[in-house]
Amino acid sequence: MVVPERTSGASAGGGAAAPSGAGATVSLSTATPEQLDGLDGIGPTLAARIVAWRTEHGGFASVDQLLDVPG
Repeated sequence: MVVPERTSGASAGGGAAAPSGAGATVSLSTATPEQLDGLDGIGPTLAARIVAWRTEHGGFASVDQLLDVPG
């Protein structure tokens, strides 16, 4: 499951981080809290909750399951 990353005006990439810029995506199955924080509408607290939910429930089968994440 991938979702588009918030565009930041500058392109960066490399390492385990998802690339920034138009068309970049972040995998809900593998993204770090920092990568999730790069998505529109997700801050560091919600990013940590998403990772915790993913760990507890074995991942996301659909993006609709984000509604099950508290906060």
